[in-house]
Amino acid sequence: MSVKRSVTGHLGRQLAPRIAQLAPGLTTSFVREALHRAIQGVGPLPAAAAAAEKQLSEQRGDVGRAVHEVIENHVRYSGASGFTTNVGGLVTAAVTIPANITGQALIQCRMIAGIAHLRGYDLEDPRVRNAVLVTLLGEDKVDELVKKRKLPAPPMALATAPAHDPDLDAIVSAEVASELITKVAGKRIATTVGRRVPVVGGIVGMGADGYATWRVGRYADRELLPRTRR
Repeated sequence: MSVKRSVTGHLGRQLAPRIAQLAPGLTTSFVREALHRAIQGVGPLPAAAAAAEKQLSEQRGDVGRAVHEVIENHVRYSGASGFTTNVGGLVTAAVTIPANITGQALIQCRMIAGIAHLRGYDLEDPRVRNAVLVTLLGEDKVDELVKKRKLPAPPMALATAPAHDPDLDAIVSAEVASELITKVAGKRIATTVGRRVPVVGGIVGMGADGYATWRVGRYADRELLPRTRR
């Protein structure tokens, strides 16, 4: 086993107790469940790839415009009153994290997955799935974790790595779970935005959730560069 894999395995063992301490009885499995449902479809939301393909068709094969529409649609979902709670509740019935928090995570995962699909990535590839989850953390958090060597690389490099590192699955899941729990605990100051913000991509007056989703979408747009579509 390589030194890199032994290090990631060690980090995974370190993170697991921290998750349990923050939320007793909670495991990181809900992160993978949310990702799976975001990709396969959940509640009123069809599968990420199917929705992305619909946008591509509506935009007459223009990938850039399709990505733009995928982001705007998910910003609307994030800002819709009650929508994220209903969707999140389908994933978190037996989990201690509020449904609105995981609902936002699911919507953002679906958006990122749709962008990845449009850019030519295989959503069944575990490397790509890890990249989707890491993108969910946002650019600032990813940069911080990479600098601290808690993550080996940013999303694009993870998605295109020569081989899948199974030890990385636990690392990524634990970091995402920790970030969601931290939001619930109120230990991280959320980005403050006004109730109304300037026009961004045609969306006016998005709330904080919509703005956060837009930022994640923009990060995915910049980070997940095009690959050859098969």
